[in-house]
Amino acid sequence: MEEDMPLARTVTAALAATALWAAALPATAQEFTLRFNHVLGPSEPFHQGFLNWAERVNKRTNGGLKMEVFHSAQLGVEEDIIEQIRQGANIGQNTDSARLGNYVPGIAIINGPYFVSSMDEVFALTELPTIQKWLQELADDHGLKVVCFDWVQGFRNFFTMKPIRSPADLAGQRIRTPPAPIWQESIRALGAEPVAMAFGEVYPGLQQRAIDGAELVYPNITAGKLFEVLKYANETKHILLVNFQVVSSAWFNKLPADYQTALVEECRAAGQETSAVIAEATAKAKATVQEMGMEVVEDVDLDAFREAGKAAYAKLGLTEAVEQVRAEMASR
Repeated sequence: MEEDMPLARTVTAALAATALWAAALPATAQEFTLRFNHVLGPSEPFHQGFLNWAERVNKRTNGGLKMEVFHSAQLGVEEDIIEQIRQGANIGQNTDSARLGNYVPGIAIINGPYFVSSMDEVFALTELPTIQKWLQELADDHGLKVVCFDWVQGFRNFFTMKPIRSPADLAGQRIRTPPAPIWQESIRALGAEPVAMAFGEVYPGLQQRAIDGAELVYPNITAGKLFEVLKYANETKHILLVNFQVVSSAWFNKLPADYQTALVEECRAAGQETSAVIAEATAKAKATVQEMGMEVVEDVDLDAFREAGKAAYAKLGLTEAVEQVRAEMASR
């Protein structure tokens, strides 16, 4: 045994030296992985956009920060994933301000009726003081770091079995919408009866007359073949759908500064590019639904709908928040 001691001491010394060397490595030599989840299918433009984002982050960090993209909710449903994110998991999720409004109520206005009217307005929001305050609150108090929200999915319209030109035309109409309060109150304020329902249930729901219509974007209609069970596309353009990319603030704060910058900047770049792709896809989807027999109603009384939409903000106590952000937008 005595003959082995010098060797043992050598090995121990080598291991200790290796440990000290590893501890002394700069932070950027570490490797991080982000598993990113979204509910859309693999053929959706957003999925390709997320893949582009991941590729650019990987390249920019020389493989130090890897993003793995999972489509079709492969990692789980959105609400469950958000809770995992809040607990510090290395997971990301594509979501919307309506759901984030469950934590910081004010931020829900971004998905409220007639809040923004163009992609350029959306892209400018992130610099506003009030928006920055809400984003910081999400990160500090709720563990949700918004990487960016430059992913615009287009205008939501009412798709029904009867033409809709004014809020009065929606009276008695049961319209499918997501379950978040801002969505529910927006649809109610615009004249319809909101019905919370998963997107996958819309087709059978229309067949069985459990609902009279849905408020969606044009590509949803073609993706779900809803033109088979709907007749009118009413261009109310009541919500410009903005998507948020969120990760754990605890996880994000552990990243080296240059990795954080890469994740945010490439998120914004990929988001804005994908938003432009979506705009083109929306125009094609509109043409498709017309070819499939749907009638597009363009002579909508938008002023009446805008006025009606104010009731949603009042109901949720968000009128002051809307006025504050709009004032900051106007002063830019």
